[in-house]
Amino acid sequence: MFYRMILLAIADAIFVVLASFLAMFIRMEFQMDWELWFNYVPWIWLDIIITLGVFHFFKLYKSLWTFASMPELRETIVAVIVCAFIKVIVFALALDIVIPRSWYVMEPMVLLCLCSLTRFSYRNLRSLKNNTKVTIDNKIMIVGAGEAGNILLRETLLSSHVNQKVVCLIDDNPSKKGKYMNNVPIVGNRDTIINNVKKYGVTEIYIAMPSATLKDRSDIVKICEETGCQLKILPGIYQMMSGEVSISKLRNVEIEDLLGREPVNVDIDQIAGHIKDKVIMITGGGGSIGSELARQVAMRNPKQLVIVDIYENNAYSIQMELLHDYPDLNLAVRIASIRDNGKIDKLFEEFRPDIVYHAAAHKHVPLMEESPNEAIKNNVFGTLNLVKAADKYGVSHFVQISSDKAVNPTNIMGATKRICEMIIQSYSKKSETIFAAVRFGNVLGSNGSVIPLFKKTNRKRWTSNCN
Repeated sequence: MFYRMILLAIADAIFVVLASFLAMFIRMEFQMDWELWFNYVPWIWLDIIITLGVFHFFKLYKSLWTFASMPELRETIVAVIVCAFIKVIVFALALDIVIPRSWYVMEPMVLLCLCSLTRFSYRNLRSLKNNTKVTIDNKIMIVGAGEAGNILLRETLLSSHVNQKVVCLIDDNPSKKGKYMNNVPIVGNRDTIINNVKKYGVTEIYIAMPSATLKDRSDIVKICEETGCQLKILPGIYQMMSGEVSISKLRNVEIEDLLGREPVNVDIDQIAGHIKDKVIMITGGGGSIGSELARQVAMRNPKQLVIVDIYENNAYSIQMELLHDYPDLNLAVRIASIRDNGKIDKLFEEFRPDIVYHAAAHKHVPLMEESPNEAIKNNVFGTLNLVKAADKYGVSHFVQISSDKAVNPTNIMGATKRICEMIIQSYSKKSETIFAAVRFGNVLGSNGSVIPLFKKTNRKRWTSNCN
């Protein structure tokens, strides 16, 4: 770093002399007036000191010229203008050196050209050097030819640590089609992604649309998924506002990017009063929904949290997580089947829960079509066992986790869930316990949903391609 600063300072000193000479040579219509030149020569050292001092003040020797762009150019222009004003004051007014007045205008212009040429040539040489390292098999498409896309493109071109090449850009703005950004073509809108992936041999796609809506990003992600390319996406618009746009900010496509709408944020704190200092029982507490319920309950200071699950691996996993995150939590984990009426009765007698969240169920639609008797025994009779116990032991609230498949059911799983809702409705009319049912749609990322399957399939495909 120090040696680079010294070399730049030496180069600028030479440019001061050269710019002064060329400015006078041009001013005299390309016929040098040596008498005027020798009036200036004794003060060259002062000109150099003024220029280097001003450049140092504007931090031109500390800028990373590898990434130089408009801000660095503006700083250079301002520094040269300041130098010009100081030279007018010192040379013309204070020292009264006999030099043509137009020299004070032409010399800064020539100096600016020389200094800018040197600094920006360094950036371009680094870019050319890095481009020679690119392998033909590693080609990138950037979706989004806006500011974020431009920053990612320039960083890819300039970084010596990125062995990749951007071969094309995609943007929905029709006026950008056919144009170029840093010599990379903008080849069309989102509808052309698949064709251009094949045309340019793209292996990775960067989605650089931080200000786009979730629906737009979801639609583009779905198109990109069809290409089989590795996908990375730039996070939301706050990254643009804070200036944190770079290759390091790219992340893999997450479940939320497929949602197609903004997530609904629930104010959990409004219902925290129903949980605090209460005994909470969660059946199916090791499953996707049950474990998330357990996390939400654990952070709101229940008197005791009781997790009931038939699968010991799931139960053990959530138990270890909660004990690590909430060491003061009064946690009890029991392995039991909700089909075992005697066991359920003993659990209610032992813990006397105030609130029960019933998330235990067989939920795989195709599998339940093959084993309808198991769906009925677990979902229907298991729920009936819990409802009877809740009524018997005076549970305050009982919440049944139901499914949207219960709406006009067309399969066994949906039918069993609808029967469970009918049981809840029946007991709510005669019991002091408040019974309720909530219907969940397809829960993104839950066990048995299609998203983990897609992730697993995609991971296997990439592993196979790498081998």
